[in-house]
Amino acid sequence: MFDCDVLVIGGGIVGLSTAHALTRAAPGTRVTVLEKEQDLARHQTGRNSGVIHSGLYYRPGSLKARFAVEGAAEMVKFCAEWGIPYEVTGKLVVATEREELPRLHALVQRGRENGIPVRELGPSQISAYEPRVRGLAAIHVGTTGICDYGAVAARLAEISGARILRGAEVTAVDRRPWGVAVRTADGRVVRGKVLVNCAGLHCDRVARLAGDDPGMRIVPFRGEYYELTDPSLVRGLVYPVPDPAFPFLGVHLTRGIDGGVHVGPNAVPALAREGYGWSVVRPRELGATLAWPGSWAIARAHWRYGAGEMHRSLSKRAFTEAVRRMLPIVEESDLRRAVPGVRAQAVLKDGTLVDDFLIREAARTVHVLNAPSPAATASLPIGREVARRALAHL
Repeated sequence: MFDCDVLVIGGGIVGLSTAHALTRAAPGTRVTVLEKEQDLARHQTGRNSGVIHSGLYYRPGSLKARFAVEGAAEMVKFCAEWGIPYEVTGKLVVATEREELPRLHALVQRGRENGIPVRELGPSQISAYEPRVRGLAAIHVGTTGICDYGAVAARLAEISGARILRGAEVTAVDRRPWGVAVRTADGRVVRGKVLVNCAGLHCDRVARLAGDDPGMRIVPFRGEYYELTDPSLVRGLVYPVPDPAFPFLGVHLTRGIDGGVHVGPNAVPALAREGYGWSVVRPRELGATLAWPGSWAIARAHWRYGAGEMHRSLSKRAFTEAVRRMLPIVEESDLRRAVPGVRAQAVLKDGTLVDDFLIREAARTVHVLNAPSPAATASLPIGREVARRALAHL
């Protein structure tokens, strides 16, 4: 009667980590992963900057703080074990304005509360790490690194032992006392005892298909990147001091595992769940976003911030100026467009941006409803947590 014990929707790094954790925690568990694309890790997993985050920014005791700190160490170990390219580079967080200094000092305290080694730097010490970067003060975080998350996801898929069905977009979920039956766009029906929703940009839609009210909506934010034409301008990773009112880290410089340097991202509303450019518009998805009261609450509360992000999206000169705050040597001609990404940000009805990982359970179901950055870093402990909850429903 059952095609599997646990049915996982979503073939990104969180879904694949969950599949891997299920088969490790309970050998013999039959796991099926449904991925709507023909390839795995096509969206958030495959379109990020590849940073192994230290856990510096996140509220002590939160899932993000716990799982990022654990996950960073585990990700380095996983990459080393399986021969996946990685490097523990460390990073700088640089204050360029006096009003940023209190926030920088607060980050030092938060990092120490989260058990992260943090070193405070003055202007001359910044130059020792990054000769072309300028700032009033900075902190150095030694546990930050970089890797190839697409390769991590591919390895997790390989070693999980799960059956992976590609091109399997979920269109209906029938949940019964005995389990769940899922129908895909091509007419297949897959039955399992427990459903795990790791659908990322579409997780709220899948939750509603299952008959659950997630209490939030995914509001997609596109992150647009450039890359430096001369990567020698930056040695490693350089970040601005983030605004604590937002879950976005601002325009930063990231030397990737391939040696190139990504610059960005900004954060602008996407006009589709997978809206990787202004030309990608899906009226039904856009309409659903605009119908959610939280979207308008965000716009009213943060219109100044949003206007600045839009300006940097539409003006390369404005984007360049944001970079020049930390790297004054940069000119517009030093930047060329790179592959954008979309962040699946959960927003509550009152406009609150959910700032922690959000995992909710219902009958025979586990929903992962907010897993943006640093979810790739934290994917191994997230997978174990989701697997633990799913196994409790068997």
